[in-house]
Amino acid sequence: MPDNTPSSFAPQGFTQPWRERLPMPAAETMNAQQREAADALIAGPRKGVFGPFLPLLRSPQLLDRVAQLGAHLRFDGVLDARIRELAICAAARHVTNQFEWLMHAPLALNAGVAETTIEALRAGARPKGLPADEETALDFAAELLNTHGTSEPTYLAALAQFGEPGVVELAALVGYFVMVSWLMNVAHTPANTQGAALQAFPL
Repeated sequence: MPDNTPSSFAPQGFTQPWRERLPMPAAETMNAQQREAADALIAGPRKGVFGPFLPLLRSPQLLDRVAQLGAHLRFDGVLDARIRELAICAAARHVTNQFEWLMHAPLALNAGVAETTIEALRAGARPKGLPADEETALDFAAELLNTHGTSEPTYLAALAQFGEPGVVELAALVGYFVMVSWLMNVAHTPANTQGAALQAFPL
């Protein structure tokens, strides 16, 4: 059973003293653009205002564009849900973002990623014995996250596995989830710690 006591997992954003820096604005303080942005999120597939959209409410136009990009990558992209969710988990683990990890690790399991794969990622280890497409996706994501690009062998393997649209989408997906994770790390956006939370590196 994972130890999720407050001292055992990394607080969102790491820094102390810890406080939520950019929480949900009080309803009476929101302007018309903020209320419109919040209402659109509630009416859309997300069904609420949470995660990166809490700090993004300070910039409603940016929120709208970020939400549209995220919705396309998550709901309208060409990648299989299993590959998409695995790549999101890899990005969340890389930047130790509790919110995205705790949201997407169960989605990855539901999409067919093995529990041993998710637990290895959570612990900071490289999963073993992966299906070929998952191996290729993790190689691509890890190389991109660690070197800010991909070697020719890694690129060609991803191209053969996912095609040009899939390679573009996979790179954009990793970048998107690092971006929103950074935003939440800066904002100290809290995460629901029900589940196997992430510890700080090194473990």
